[in-house]
Amino acid sequence: MRKENFRNIAIIAHVDHGKTTLVDGMLKQSGTFKAHQEVDDRVMDSMDLEKERGITITAKNTAIQYKDVKINIMDTPGHADFGGEVERSLNLVDGALLLVDASEGPLPQTRFVLKKAFEKDLPIILVINKIDRADARIDEVVNEVYDLFFDLDATEEQIEFPILYTHAKKGVAHNELGDESEDLKPLFEMILSKISGPIADDNHVPQFLVTNLDYDSYVGQVAIGRLNNGILEMNKSYALCGKDKTTYEHKFSALYSFKGLNKIKVNKLEAGDIIALAGIENITIGDTISSNEDPKPLPRIQIDEPTVAMLFYVNNSPFAGKEGTYLTTRHINERLQKEILSNVSLQVLPTEKVDVFEVRGRGELQMAVLIETMRREGYEFMVSKPHVITHEENGKVMEPMEIVFLDIPEDKVGVITEKLSNRKGKMTNLQNHGHGRVSMEFSIPSRGLIGFRSQFLTDTQGAGIMNKLFDGFAPWFGRIPQRNTGALVADRKGKVTTYACVGMADRGELFINVGTEVYDGMVIGERNKSDDLVVNITREKKLSNMRSSGSDNTVTLRPPRQLSLDQSIEFIAEDELVEVTPLSLRLRKMELDQNKRLSQRKKEKYAKS
Repeated sequence: MRKENFRNIAIIAHVDHGKTTLVDGMLKQSGTFKAHQEVDDRVMDSMDLEKERGITITAKNTAIQYKDVKINIMDTPGHADFGGEVERSLNLVDGALLLVDASEGPLPQTRFVLKKAFEKDLPIILVINKIDRADARIDEVVNEVYDLFFDLDATEEQIEFPILYTHAKKGVAHNELGDESEDLKPLFEMILSKISGPIADDNHVPQFLVTNLDYDSYVGQVAIGRLNNGILEMNKSYALCGKDKTTYEHKFSALYSFKGLNKIKVNKLEAGDIIALAGIENITIGDTISSNEDPKPLPRIQIDEPTVAMLFYVNNSPFAGKEGTYLTTRHINERLQKEILSNVSLQVLPTEKVDVFEVRGRGELQMAVLIETMRREGYEFMVSKPHVITHEENGKVMEPMEIVFLDIPEDKVGVITEKLSNRKGKMTNLQNHGHGRVSMEFSIPSRGLIGFRSQFLTDTQGAGIMNKLFDGFAPWFGRIPQRNTGALVADRKGKVTTYACVGMADRGELFINVGTEVYDGMVIGERNKSDDLVVNITREKKLSNMRSSGSDNTVTLRPPRQLSLDQSIEFIAEDELVEVTPLSLRLRKMELDQNKRLSQRKKEKYAKS
């Protein structure tokens, strides 16, 4: 039977098209906040990293009441690296709002999230947002969305989607452009009329699929998901259907329903609602809670496989333990195991070495967010350069491919095409719109994009836009050149001096300030030639009692290039690591001893010949 008192919807879009801002408006206009309550912008982006980067990283749910209907809303990330969050969220809902920027139109991630929605056979409401933009091209964007639906083989019912026009910051939605609407009422009405309530039966055996995990310091682990069928009550026993076995006689310590941004404690939950519960130990995403007498598990959540892996090392540098709180193998292993409980698109595998862990995920950005989160929690460790995950098919090694979508100034086409061609990229489309900017598409191995973003921004002088989309697997393309410059490497422990930095001005660009502590084997800059150069960056000027005119003139040093975490991960070569501590980011060679590095290089040289 269909429950008309609920609507479960997801908001899906490309990054930065206004999903979280629209949810803000819906929360404010549905009476969730008090009349004089002060509310932050993008209130759903609650993590510090989300606020800093201006993107949504984890899918979150909220609930609003409109008329007599409870509308559960899932706010999903717009980045392909967090695609696991989108796939998981779509298991909870019966329809989706597809948000598209009135100027930019449907972008790569729009295609990704829409494809996932079609796989679940969800009805779509198209919302054209940012209609106030000076460069809005609304009719063209609507046509582009139709083209995208045809491209993805949408059914006739899906192609006949309703369209709304919104200005999310102002909190206004229009059925027709220029109508008298002054609020989001048309959006609420459209959700009620076009998206059906969930099919659920209160009298059926209880079936609750866990799609997200949260942690509460008071009640412990909290499982979030949709109650597909049946009723859950306090003080009753239920079965937990895990991946390999079913355990019985579980009781809840708390049951929650959502209202606005809060969880409300209740004693009984009805089918069709998105709910949360606590009190069951060792519960994981994909498990089902069902009847104690006759458990009926639901199909487990299927997530796309990871494409990128990084090695996490226990920090063994000379400065280990000075800045971090958690730095042992046990600490790092426990933290990574805790992460995969709530992040289903990550995998952690042991390696031959006890103090090294292989972490697999969807992309460099997802990895960078995990590393930054651990760093802020007080962890100290080292990470390697990302590498792609290959697999064998009919005796051939297959590697992941990406489609890269570029929007760049006209005069940068040559240099970008050359760079991507060197990385085995193949141009598949080029469009010149006649206003100074060119749209290009390339098919390229995922390996070829590792470390490319910073080069791309430099080559386009910050004016280029790059998006990428996973595009299956293809046979191994052979060696792809990565960094074509060497590194400046410190040869001893000490403090960086101004005198030594002056001598480095014509050798390359430094990454560290004067006065920074360094150690033997630490990477201190980028050399302007292809080989590494070992230097004494702690050298001081020899003082004498003789003076000569002009020798003590003030020297102006070029300021060092300070690398962020993302830039550090992109910069390092195969034989280098990023040392991550709560206070510092340092680049270093895997082998700190200069003589051992030389002997290793000789062995590799003779092995090739």
